Amino acid sequence: MSLLTKLGLLAAGLMLAGCQTATQFEATNANQFKPRDKELLAKVRYDKSPVAQPFRRAIVDYHRKEAPGSILVDSDNHYLYYVLDNGKAIRYGVTVGEEALAFSGVARVGNMREWPDWVPTADIHKRIEGLPARVAGGPDNPLGARALYLYQGNKDTLFRIHGTNQPEYIGASISSGCIRMLNEDVIDLYNRVKPNAPVVVLEPKHGDSPYKPKLAMGGATNGNY
Repeated sequence: MSLLTKLGLLAAGLMLAGCQTATQFEATNANQFKPRDKELLAKVRYDKSPVAQPFRRAIVDYHRKEAPGSILVDSDNHYLYYVLDNGKAIRYGVTVGEEALAFSGVARVGNMREWPDWVPTADIHKRIEGLPARVAGGPDNPLGARALYLYQGNKDTLFRIHGTNQPEYIGASISSGCIRMLNEDVIDLYNRVKPNAPVVVLEPKHGDSPYKPKLAMGGATNGNY
């Protein structure tokens, strides 16, 4: 057997092992949507691009020690985990910030909003000229259907976990630092998480997911990893 063949078999075996951690893919439950959600989601004008399977919402084994109700973000692998009981977690695919802009550390959910207004920070105004001072919540708002505001102590870090009107970038590192989720996924998370829930965002190069999306996608990087 050639070395190339052996390497191919090894990669296939690792891919299979990784896929086995995803025990159940979760379909969106329309019953969790409020009437306003249904109204505004029906008005979105973005292309509802299908998310690659490695980034679809799934219930998975969870090997870390965070308490149930905690959120962990693995930016390297573009996953957010909501920790459940009994060694399980709900895993969501996310868009994360470019390394120089990304947040890492321990925070808490200090505020929660449905269809939030977007107020660009001074740093965002410097990098992107011509932005309005405020964008009202709605189907064209870049914060999407929900936002969780990350605080350290009583201070707003200005980083958010929020929805997106660019679902094609789930699994990429292109945001201004916030953690973006599909609108359907952020509604699901919002309905589960409690105020003041702890949020752990791992530092770059400290990814801790047993499931490797790049491997599952055949090593494709799409230029954003």
